[in-house]
Amino acid sequence: MVRQEGPSRRQFIAGLTAAVVLGTTAAGAVIARYAERPPWGTDIAYEGGYVQAVRIRKYDQDGERTRALLAGECAAMERRGMGGDRAVHDPAAWVSGCLDGAAGRPSRNQGMVR
Repeated sequence: MVRQEGPSRRQFIAGLTAAVVLGTTAAGAVIARYAERPPWGTDIAYEGGYVQAVRIRKYDQDGERTRALLAGECAAMERRGMGGDRAVHDPAAWVSGCLDGAAGRPSRNQGMVR
């Protein structure tokens, strides 16, 4: 017989059980903390508003729609539910992203360091 190197079967099972319990506890803590909202929900909301405004701005031939966005249409769109699921995470961030996109400013999430 050749002895296998490494931990005994009992130590391996005990370590594996401890790792599963620790992982389950950590996952439960994250779920309890954030519930339906992911930890990066603010970034998701901001980018959703930013992308929508950039698309509107891109196809706005006379600039009328872009001026409307800057004059309060972003907030009105969010109130009417036009932001979709992304705006639900953080409505204020969605509006902020929409205003940045309409104004032609770069996204605050661009770059290596935020």
